[in-house]
Amino acid sequence: MFLADCPARTTLDLVAGTWSVVVVFALREGPMRHAELLERIGGISKKVLTQTLRRLEGSGLVRRRAIRSAPPGAEYALTSLGESLVEPVTVLARWAEQHAEQVATARDGAP
Repeated sequence: MFLADCPARTTLDLVAGTWSVVVVFALREGPMRHAELLERIGGISKKVLTQTLRRLEGSGLVRRRAIRSAPPGAEYALTSLGESLVEPVTVLARWAEQHAEQVATARDGAP
């Protein structure tokens, strides 16, 4: 597992990126438009959000649905495969929240 030619490694590379995890976590609440995701997430550029959504869509985790409105838009939602990632992402988010101070201290070089 996780050797150079291992499919699990490719999948882990997809979900290990900060923005992929954040987008999946944001979409757990239901479908959202691009602008809603930008507002919800914060700190991500339009370009990076678009790239992340395309990568997640291309991997079968996110579904894009065109919306006929003025102006035209799209709505993004998790697929069933994407929904299966919510629980592990939630566990990871809890771990990050619980250990953020320890990680920050270690980064600052404090014992």
